[in-house]
Amino acid sequence: MSITVCLGANTLYAQNSNGNKLLYPSGHRWVFLNWALGLRALGYRVIWLEGVNFRKTVNYELQACVSLLKSHLEQYDLADSVALYSITNEPLSMAITEGCMDLDEACEADLLINLAYKMPQEVIKRFRRSVMVDIDPGLTQIWISEGQMGVARHDMYFTIGETVGQPGAMFPDCGLQWHYTPPPVYLPAWPPTQAESIAPYTTITSWWDGWVESQGQSYFNRKRDGFMQVLDLPRWTTYPLELAICGAADKNDRRMLQERGWRICDAFDVASSPRNYQRYIQNSKGEISCAKPSCIRLQNAWVSDRTLCYLASGKPAVIQHTGPSRFLPDSAGMFRFRNLEEAVRCLQVVEADYDQQCKLARELAEEYFDAQKVVKNVIEQALA
Repeated sequence: MSITVCLGANTLYAQNSNGNKLLYPSGHRWVFLNWALGLRALGYRVIWLEGVNFRKTVNYELQACVSLLKSHLEQYDLADSVALYSITNEPLSMAITEGCMDLDEACEADLLINLAYKMPQEVIKRFRRSVMVDIDPGLTQIWISEGQMGVARHDMYFTIGETVGQPGAMFPDCGLQWHYTPPPVYLPAWPPTQAESIAPYTTITSWWDGWVESQGQSYFNRKRDGFMQVLDLPRWTTYPLELAICGAADKNDRRMLQERGWRICDAFDVASSPRNYQRYIQNSKGEISCAKPSCIRLQNAWVSDRTLCYLASGKPAVIQHTGPSRFLPDSAGMFRFRNLEEAVRCLQVVEADYDQQCKLARELAEEYFDAQKVVKNVIEQALA
């Protein structure tokens, strides 16, 4: 049976008012590309469905966003598969939708896999079958339960958080049945790649944004706060460590990081396109990264889609521990640390047997995060 899958994406807010930079580097686009490429590899026709938000951007910026999106998707033969809908229910002008698929045609797809939380019910109900995929486990449930976000009705609900909907979870399930799925990485797009021996351990990260309000309490949920716990890490290792920061740290923070030995670069420069994002990761020796405080507080066993790109590329990942997992390792290709001392030790273990750790990193991606396996499982459950 021929099946068309519509993928609800969320990357079009990404142009600032001067039209020069994306609000997110292109790694955010890879969240959806890994799904799209996995779907197509299984033989499905894929439609890339994006929401347009008039309250955040003006017409000429939206046109620039759509044009940039299509240019990024062109090398993956997806540029002609883009369809648009209005988040605010305002009609879209022909200037914005020119060259895009008609929404009516997109809604004839057999299945909607929706990773865009703000898609209106009026759009979702037009599909024969719909599933939502939660990529912010714990936070999504808090946002829903606190009335900070409304989610339209879907036929099924998936999440990349292992603890969502499980007994003892530190957040509500919102009365929904959540099915766990690992996040996917499309392995053919991320082949093992050897970096130079002097290459740094890197990550691409936000810095300032993030605030959580839940049950009368509130706290910062910024990557900045996560990295403060390992601020002195470069002083305890001889290996170069580099942060590509999105939403640049101010001069004081940059100085603070550099004085402690961190290399700093602009995420918008190194990840200006999906290919450049890919090149930056593959030229790295491995990943070194912290999670947002919410992942630690909520113990959601979250793993970043970015980390999967490192693993698939044969790059060991040294990342912050986000809670017990049924399968995530702590010392084989992926190393999960809880404090500065553990982070130092993890880097030492990786370096002591680097080639083997690269092999284990790729094997981990192949076993648990292969997009074709992940997507097939979601499709089978959704269409059962």
